[in-house]
Amino acid sequence: MADDNQGAAAPQPANAPSMNLVGQYIRDLSFENPGAPATLLAGGGNPAFNVSIAVGVKKQNEEIFAVELTLNAKANREDTLLFNVELVYGGIFRLKNVPEAQLSPLLMVECPRLVFPFARQVLANVTQQGGFPPLMMEPVDFAAIYRQNLAKLAAQQGAAPAPANGEGEKLN
Repeated sequence: MADDNQGAAAPQPANAPSMNLVGQYIRDLSFENPGAPATLLAGGGNPAFNVSIAVGVKKQNEEIFAVELTLNAKANREDTLLFNVELVYGGIFRLKNVPEAQLSPLLMVECPRLVFPFARQVLANVTQQGGFPPLMMEPVDFAAIYRQNLAKLAAQQGAAPAPANGEGEKLN
């Protein structure tokens, strides 16, 4: 006989790990268009873009963490700065019953992955409102950034690279 509960989610035990996105925010947003309106009228070749991203985590209490993406983007045409934008975009996450060994990768990879599309949209809107085509950032591999940061930390400490599960990494 077929199970009558097919398709229904199995009840979660009270101590099962969970992650919830509680809210999102812009902590800082700066857009500079120093040559406007001349740079918008000048035309010319395609600009060169320089984009950087950083992830930061701040523990608020035992269950709540603020995960912030800092995105910096500059566009230059030859020696002329077209625009410079900085965005600090954050998500507030509630984590319950997450094992210590899984906490760091969850906060440094999965949480940024969830808020990045929203930060990307803010950048696109701001650059477009500044008179330029919308800046559409490529998807970001937060796992690769996490592994690079672990390797840098290990090199600074003169030790072998830390395990991929993030054991031994300290969060603010």
